[in-house]
Amino acid sequence: MWGAPDESSVRVAVRIRPQLAKEKIEGCHICTSVTPGEPQVFLGKDKAFTFDYVFDIESQQEQIYTQCIEKLIEGCFEGYNATVFAYGQTGAGKTYTMGTGFDVNIIEEEQGIISRAVKHLFKSIEEKKHTAIKNGLPPPDFKVNAQFLELYNEEVLDLFDTTRDIDAKNKKSNIRIHEDSTGGIYTVGVTTRTVNTESEMMQCLKLGALSRTTASTQMNVQSSRSHAIFTIHLCQTRMCPQIDAENATDNKVISESSQLNEFETLTAKFHFVDLAGSERLKRTGATGERAKEGISINCGLLALGNVISALGDKSKRATHVPYRDSKLTRLLQDSLGGNSQTIMIACVSPSDRDFMETLNTLKYANRARNIKNKVMVNQDRASQQINALRSEITRLQMELMEYKTGKRIIDEEGVESINDMFHENAMLQTENNNLRVRIKAMQETVDALRTRITQLVSDQANQVLARAGEGNEEISNMIHSYIKEIEDLRAKLLESEAVNENLRKNLTRATARSPYFSGSSAFSPTILSSDKETIEIIDLAKKDLEKLKRKEKKKKK
Repeated sequence: MWGAPDESSVRVAVRIRPQLAKEKIEGCHICTSVTPGEPQVFLGKDKAFTFDYVFDIESQQEQIYTQCIEKLIEGCFEGYNATVFAYGQTGAGKTYTMGTGFDVNIIEEEQGIISRAVKHLFKSIEEKKHTAIKNGLPPPDFKVNAQFLELYNEEVLDLFDTTRDIDAKNKKSNIRIHEDSTGGIYTVGVTTRTVNTESEMMQCLKLGALSRTTASTQMNVQSSRSHAIFTIHLCQTRMCPQIDAENATDNKVISESSQLNEFETLTAKFHFVDLAGSERLKRTGATGERAKEGISINCGLLALGNVISALGDKSKRATHVPYRDSKLTRLLQDSLGGNSQTIMIACVSPSDRDFMETLNTLKYANRARNIKNKVMVNQDRASQQINALRSEITRLQMELMEYKTGKRIIDEEGVESINDMFHENAMLQTENNNLRVRIKAMQETVDALRTRITQLVSDQANQVLARAGEGNEEISNMIHSYIKEIEDLRAKLLESEAVNENLRKNLTRATARSPYFSGSSAFSPTILSSDKETIEIIDLAKKDLEKLKRKEKKKKK
């Protein structure tokens, strides 16, 4: 049914980044390993975790996008929301994986998830328009909008806002987070940019990425000091797809209900979330403003962890989910336990000095797999009503067809019921068809056996003639044709006898019921005529054989 919620688990992927040159120089050992062919990662010697996807050190950007994200983009065209967010410690490769950082020198193979998703989105838009025109249908209309937010020190900032002071220490914002009547989260006061091409979208991404707050720490030269959320809104107006009615017995019913060119409007939003990394102040060496930023980041991630725990722990599901403890969890409320298909990419370091941070990331990721989202198609109300009415029309047309064919009946008391005769007739028709197939197969077998018998009898007669020195090809052919005709007549005789026997029984029953029927058999002439025909054929065969013998004697003389 259109708009009906479908329960979907949060899927989790783990990506292990390669060791950095600094880690190799300092002698760090690799403490992670991946089971070949299995989505399982080992930390140390005894800690094993299983996820939906696991990408080892050698994995490429394209591999991650193809396996995890590609289907989410296709789902957006069917009206499903989607979210992909990168989670992990600072320096674990989250920004690189998502592609929310901007590097002018980046090569195509290293492009992140967002760049690939944008390319896929606009390519699919052009393909869908081209397919509709090719099939003689009105092309769908698409509207694509983009928003880019960052959450810095618990303030929601607009990265598309060119009027704000990027370098200001006290960054304030008037952006507000609200919840609609269906539980969906939306923001007020955010710049929304309409884009028409892939290049325009990438320009928007570049503008926002360069405005993002970053700084250097001891753990990461270019550490993200804020959470970033890049959102693509897709609005699609297309012709309603034809209803594929189940158990339809008449295609006319469906075609009549699909003649009207009604249109539906589907909306979807895709969140790309690059979370700032969790950090310990002792390891980052942060002081002053950097320390304040780190505390804010950790508070947001702590609130996110509490939400994941409340949703992912079966014993806590009935308790209150603390979405309002942080603006981060408030913004991600749709994605965690709401109306969205969500993938969490847990980015981890393979080095043994990051063992505890990697362990905590894997624990949270493992817990997130238990979160259940209620995914549903986002349609405008008019489209929902149209689809509901079309489904109802199809159902009623099928019901009317059942009344016309006698499948459904209404008795004198007005009670509706299923006609037993309809089902019995259907069963008898099926049985009749099966018997026809069996009779055809048996008839083919009988014909084959009859041909075989004719051949055997002919061979036997030819052997007798050969011993007597009277056999030749012409006589053999004549014997074969006569034997074949005799076998055909014998088959007809058996059929006639069966018919006569059946008629004789009917006559006997009729005579027993009424004295006006005489008991004399009226069917013996049929049998006699068959016997007479056989005798005539035998006499004719004898005459033909005599003629052949005379010819042979003349040739010898």
